[in-house]
Amino acid sequence: MKMYLISDNIDTYTGMRLAGIEGVVVHEAHELQAELEKVYADPEFAIILLTEKFGRDFPEILGKIKLERAFPLMIEIPDRHGTGRKPDFITSYVNEAIGLKL
Repeated sequence: MKMYLISDNIDTYTGMRLAGIEGVVVHEAHELQAELEKVYADPEFAIILLTEKFGRDFPEILGKIKLERAFPLMIEIPDRHGTGRKPDFITSYVNEAIGLKL
């Protein structure tokens, strides 16, 4: 089982390549869609890493795929500029999921 990176910048791509993770740099919605289809067609990949910018710029593409497919796992990661999420995003996520304030 392998990981695959779809990045919006060369720095994240280079860092992941140094760690032995295959990947590609894309910028447009049609490029992202094509790469996702390619990765989902290959049973070797267990995890798809995407930079957070794609989640902000193309939520309709990622949302549709997350609802339709369970495997491989899609994970959004911060890029070299850091995360765009608020500091307590994990607590907020758990609060929304279970309906309890922690």
